[in-house]
Amino acid sequence: MPRTIEPLIKGQLFKGKVIVIYGARQVGKTTLVKKLVSELSKKTSTYLNCDEADIQSRLNEADTSTKLRSIAGDREIVVIDEAQRIKNIGLKLKLLIDTYPNQQFIATGSSSFELSDEISEPLTGRSLEYWLHPLSLVELYNAFGELELTRNLENIMIYGSYPNVVDVVSEQDKRAIINNIATNYLYKDVLKFGGLKSAEIIRSLLRALALQVGSEVSYSEIAQLIGVSKETVSNYIELLEKVYIIFRLNPLSRNLRKEIGKLRKIYFYDVGIRNALINNQNPLNMRSDVGALWENLMIAEKKKQENFIGNKLSLYFWRTYDQQEIDLVEEKGGGLWAYEFKWRKNKAKKPPKAWIDGYPNSAWDVITNENFNTSYVLPHT
Repeated sequence: MPRTIEPLIKGQLFKGKVIVIYGARQVGKTTLVKKLVSELSKKTSTYLNCDEADIQSRLNEADTSTKLRSIAGDREIVVIDEAQRIKNIGLKLKLLIDTYPNQQFIATGSSSFELSDEISEPLTGRSLEYWLHPLSLVELYNAFGELELTRNLENIMIYGSYPNVVDVVSEQDKRAIINNIATNYLYKDVLKFGGLKSAEIIRSLLRALALQVGSEVSYSEIAQLIGVSKETVSNYIELLEKVYIIFRLNPLSRNLRKEIGKLRKIYFYDVGIRNALINNQNPLNMRSDVGALWENLMIAEKKKQENFIGNKLSLYFWRTYDQQEIDLVEEKGGGLWAYEFKWRKNKAKKPPKAWIDGYPNSAWDVITNENFNTSYVLPHT
């Protein structure tokens, strides 16, 4: 299935830059890289999987460009998969690209910390970074068309859009795959790079966050709920962001009277993961959280687009102390676009009075399961 970042990466190959692709495990990084390499069939290539102990050990021990070359070889394309596992990976990639600029080095990482922190300084000006997530609605629309996307919307709301989940037809298979990802892959990098011995605190935190999707999150309340300090909650949430499981949405606050300015909301990049964490994969007509799921799906779509195109979007939610609120506010081109997400279309809804008074020139739209394609997805294709 074509991914949004494919043509962006293709256009930058063999221009003397390291290509770095970030994304959670199982989102399709390896598949994408192998596809890119296969389409360059006239180019020779080497694939190094850093999850394999022998490759990891050899790359960790290599400290000169000559030693690195003996491992990477002289192939035209060198792929270093799960590169965050290699010590000083940023410096090693710098040595390679500086010494062998005619080779194309591609590094993937399922966590931004370690890899990102070590890459940033050594590779300044020498790398291009891309982000891959579970399939976006835009990608699904482009692959299957509007009718098929609409037909499968409920399955996406329940099981999410990891590529392996989308590829299978039966709900039983979808359930098995997403539960396996949530159980066996979700905590792998958090435990390793967070220096944690047990995943139980992370599981408890994620379950608490999953149950609060669409609501403002208080770190103090969650800390009390799961029996850890507020600082621990804050640190673990930061770790979970760095492995692309969750993301934060901050409030829009221009110091207008009654606007809140401190709390934040937290959403999941994939609603299937969210549902697996709370063990709720019931049909939508048997759920009480459909509104929160729809809100998460729509806001995650914007976040995916932000990362796919590599441009930082200014995304917020908005609420006043007297409970007037808007699900998503996007700031672009000097203007504000406000979105309300409602699963079912009901009577026409107007923006809150405090919003109209404070931001009279802003745009407004209500996104439902009937108009999400034309009003929300199609504009990004």
